[in-house]
Amino acid sequence: MNVPTLSAESLRVGYHAAPVIDGLDLAVPTGGFTAIVGPNACGKSTLLRALGRMLRPDAGRVVLDGRAIGELRSKEFARRVGLLPQSPVTPDAITVGDLVARGRYPHQSLLRQWSNDDERIVADALEEVGMREFSDRMVDELSGGQRQRVWIAMALAQETGILLLDEPTTFLDIAHQIEVLELCARLTARGRTVVAVLHDLNLAARYADHMVAMHAGEIIAEGEASRVVTPAVLKRAYALDAIVLEDPETGRPLVVPRARQQRGSES
Repeated sequence: MNVPTLSAESLRVGYHAAPVIDGLDLAVPTGGFTAIVGPNACGKSTLLRALGRMLRPDAGRVVLDGRAIGELRSKEFARRVGLLPQSPVTPDAITVGDLVARGRYPHQSLLRQWSNDDERIVADALEEVGMREFSDRMVDELSGGQRQRVWIAMALAQETGILLLDEPTTFLDIAHQIEVLELCARLTARGRTVVAVLHDLNLAARYADHMVAMHAGEIIAEGEASRVVTPAVLKRAYALDAIVLEDPETGRPLVVPRARQQRGSES
């Protein structure tokens, strides 16, 4: 798979002429798993939406293989970058298999109609997220966690070199969160680039190759987890007083927040 490069240059983007991000630069490591972390309303999802061409920059640009993404046709971009937004809206009365099959749309044309390869790719995507046996079920009959896995399968069926995921572990219990993040790690091991907005710092540090910490629309730290998940960065990003230990399982950073107040003695 040819994996394109993706970067943001002097990016300014926001909503209703109010910038959320202003002057941001980011080079996404190719073939790695990047986790974007930070407090609520810091610009994480705004950055991901700009990278995925869902928000037009007010200044600066997002560059894919040396070309501004605004210069690319929609299908050309969609064949190279897949985006799973936060809380996607499920079409009415659609089966799991039909929803995942929509991921093949960028690859269809008048000269290339649905094929056995498309069928195999959809089946493989469903198998990857553990939902193949649900192919004929209606999506609106599924639990929130199951729906999230179906949406991830649709993004996988798109077969892009870059996959952008906005809070992909939302609605999932801890076991399924780990499944999703292990899937992200497997995808990067096979050469894809994955960028995900995550809230759980310990899971992000455990699975991501590269972390980007944001605060107030700025990148305040990036690099390996050991450089980003530090008491100083946590204090600046979250106003959180925390101890950072070494995870005994992985050796990665493990965040333990300090108690905000001491428990009083019983009267």
